Amino acid sequence: MTSEDAPIAPVAEGLAAPSSPEVTHALGRRAMDFLKDVPLEITVELGRCKMPIGDIFHLGPSSILELTKASDEPLEVRANGVLIALGEAVVVNDRFGIRLTSISSPDKLIGSLGGE
Repeated sequence: MTSEDAPIAPVAEGLAAPSSPEVTHALGRRAMDFLKDVPLEITVELGRCKMPIGDIFHLGPSSILELTKASDEPLEVRANGVLIALGEAVVVNDRFGIRLTSISSPDKLIGSLGGE
């Protein structure tokens, strides 16, 4: 038997090839369970601005930078660069926080991780 004739082994024992949306969803859930303990860097971006390097040298303690995002726009919450939620800034016990207003579905997150 040549390598072309050899049967293809399953990726993991006990896992059937996805044949329906239900099976695919169950496999996605198993993948999420496997990833639950992986540490991620969470970032929240308030906005951005562009300025010449010369202007940066003139910044001081009372300087104000105008950001591209309006104050009423939701903030983006990203895990390792992937958008996972939207929210609004809050202050709790003299610390900044974010109140999540919408969260991406696990199916969409799995698609993002797979490069789809």
